[in-house]
Amino acid sequence: MACQMPISQTQSFSNTRTPSLSFLFKTPAVQVLVSRSRLSTGQGSRRRMNSARLRTAGVVKATATEMPSKRRSGDEVKGFVEEMRAVAMKLHTRDQAKEGEKEPEGKPVARWEPTVEGYLRFLVDSKVVYDTLESIVSEAACPWYAEFKSTGLERSEKLTKDLEWFKEQGHAIPDPSTPGLTYSQLLKELSVKDPQAFICHFYNIYFAHTAGGRMIGKKVAEKILDGKELEFYKWEGDLRQLLQNVREKLNEVANDWSREEKNHCLEETEKSFKYSGDILRLILS
Repeated sequence: MACQMPISQTQSFSNTRTPSLSFLFKTPAVQVLVSRSRLSTGQGSRRRMNSARLRTAGVVKATATEMPSKRRSGDEVKGFVEEMRAVAMKLHTRDQAKEGEKEPEGKPVARWEPTVEGYLRFLVDSKVVYDTLESIVSEAACPWYAEFKSTGLERSEKLTKDLEWFKEQGHAIPDPSTPGLTYSQLLKELSVKDPQAFICHFYNIYFAHTAGGRMIGKKVAEKILDGKELEFYKWEGDLRQLLQNVREKLNEVANDWSREEKNHCLEETEKSFKYSGDILRLILS
């Protein structure tokens, strides 16, 4: 099956776009990171692209060294999810997390000036992404995608309710825009051609929303919705337990991966932040 292709056959696809950090979010102290410049063509661009790859590769190598996968009797088994979390934390700023290594840029969320129109664009494009994720899991091009059905973290139905509420308030619901549509297409392609990379996006999208995403939702609601809590930020049952259940499933799936496949998954982290950040930026549009 396509999802069982060795990493060597999928590298050319996963490297077609070089990630640049636009926004990072996933911690209690959420802060936006806006990239100061876009990659340009020519020799300078190639140097920056190589530098970005080396930085990510260094994070992955260090994490793989620090977190051996061997189980030891009597120890708590944290598994591969802890490696994914460690790489994500290293890509945050020092203000966002104590493990962060990046310099802070841009305004903190508390100083944002969001608009209802921009927030609706964010919600619409977010729904496109969650619709795609849930469809991929349901269709299960890879058999082990089915492990992530009905986790309780699904957001598509919640977003449908929220957009209907905005419509009832007299707001026009916009069509999906480039950030959401582009990310959706990438996820579809990765899910078939590069399952390890897809799992990286799956993890970061869902887990980021329960942390930094929830904090952002609260701050935006205070500014433009009189504090109303949207369904997007509500979960049925104990959220911590829902997250733990998914962590265990992710660890079980990754147990069958080679070290090379695990590293390839970790290397996708920066790109997942970039695409999610493009959607997050819509709040301020």
